[in-house]
Amino acid sequence: MSLDFHPSKEDLICSCDDSEIRYWSVKNGSCAGIFKGGATQVRFQPRLGRLLAAASEKFVSVLDVETQLCRLKLQGHKNPVHSVCWDPSGEYLASVSDDLVRVWTIGSGNKGECIHELSCTGNKFHTCVFHPTYHSLLIIGCYETLELWNASENKTMTLQHAHDKLVSSLAVSSVTGLVASTSHDKCVKLWK
Repeated sequence: MSLDFHPSKEDLICSCDDSEIRYWSVKNGSCAGIFKGGATQVRFQPRLGRLLAAASEKFVSVLDVETQLCRLKLQGHKNPVHSVCWDPSGEYLASVSDDLVRVWTIGSGNKGECIHELSCTGNKFHTCVFHPTYHSLLIIGCYETLELWNASENKTMTLQHAHDKLVSSLAVSSVTGLVASTSHDKCVKLWK
């Protein structure tokens, strides 16, 4: 199950355990729409929020929130997708499975082309965020480590012993430039 606030409206999206994704109006507490198909993670496109990325099984669906139609189905993962994240512009989307990270071009007129790919070299991937300041830098949470991947140059750097267990979630602040990580080791850490 997963949820995300709309970037410019008082709305919330929630993936439920009954194979539905529900679009809620926070203002009046009513369900404004239902997408069929469950998702392990849902994320609104930044700024406009017209598109919604939903990770499910081995693919990512890009849904049009207004028409409630699937606009793109991004395929290419061999294992279930754990995490999705948008870059701040909303033009690129990253998807993460145990063994693979893919960056897709999603902007207007694009057909969901995979433009960058990073394979796992031993430590399974779990979650990701785009860096708040360096937009071509993707931060990937793994078991005990953080991978920093400059997708445009295809260079990686590993931050060893970032946590004592699996890095389960990442968040960024565009205001402070900080990256937060949380882990099954019961710690939250801030990174600059």
